[in-house]
Amino acid sequence: MRALVVPAGNPRAVAVDEHYPEPQPGPDEVRVRVTLAGVCATDLEIVRGYMRFAGVPGHEFVGVVADGPPALRGRRVVADINCPCGTCALCRAGHGHHCPHRTVLGIAGRDGAFAETLTIPAANCHVVPDEVSDSEAVFAEPLAAAAHVLDDVSLSRQTRVAVLGTGRLGLLVAQVLRAASATGQPGPGTLHVIGRNPRTLALCRAWGLETVSLENLRPQADYDVVVECTGAPDGLRLALQLARPRGTIVLKSTYAEPEPVDLAPVVIRELHVIGSRCGTLRRALELLRRRAVDVAPLITATYALRDGVAALAAAADPAHVKVLIRP
Repeated sequence: MRALVVPAGNPRAVAVDEHYPEPQPGPDEVRVRVTLAGVCATDLEIVRGYMRFAGVPGHEFVGVVADGPPALRGRRVVADINCPCGTCALCRAGHGHHCPHRTVLGIAGRDGAFAETLTIPAANCHVVPDEVSDSEAVFAEPLAAAAHVLDDVSLSRQTRVAVLGTGRLGLLVAQVLRAASATGQPGPGTLHVIGRNPRTLALCRAWGLETVSLENLRPQADYDVVVECTGAPDGLRLALQLARPRGTIVLKSTYAEPEPVDLAPVVIRELHVIGSRCGTLRRALELLRRRAVDVAPLITATYALRDGVAALAAAADPAHVKVLIRP
């Protein structure tokens, strides 16, 4: 099959392989024919060496089950990317996302979605509602991660929140916070979206969100919650300047080359720093079904899988927001 492959030991030599072995489902797994896959910041970091991953990257996808149990065969699905062992103490406690033995689709120990087919445990699959198109469903995984912020912090009409970064994830986080009531939770009283890209800042304003350009920002340590979505080490430095004493910083960024950060402000101002990763796909699909978030304007290019290397280059270009790959 055709696949975009990161070679071992030289991730920057990523290339399309026309004859990559088609994956064979293991026990309790399904084989999915990928319809659409999304390129995210983690994929770009992988080709810079993040996680020392080798194989097929890509973890945001929607596809059709080709082989699997009758209840799933022929159905459109998205899937939880974490594949836990199911038997360790963390799995038994319901924390399979942190299973020390897990594989992670397209990130750790398991080939991913930048290919014609992939395999995934059947238990990870979620059937896509008929009302949700493929171009919407491909956002289910990053939207689930964005909505996980609602599990990390308690919000009220008195809460001042800053979303730092207007890239792919930041745009979803900002919309989720605005639409918190659609999940049955209170939203913030003040929500500011901070970024440097004029295009994505304008998109936020079109959604009715209040924006602050980075060049005009004067940090005053007055936000109760700062959600850091920049995808860069200097994002944490700025978040530390924005959070009020005893405030909370939610970290969403991962990157291949971390840099030293002065953590003295965490101690001095007694800040709470929370790492935040994957979320619940069921909630994401419901947000999409209800049209509580608008993902269509985020799609700026779609590439054929044979042009996968060009797709990665486009995704790294600030002129693009969300780049999709269609096998």
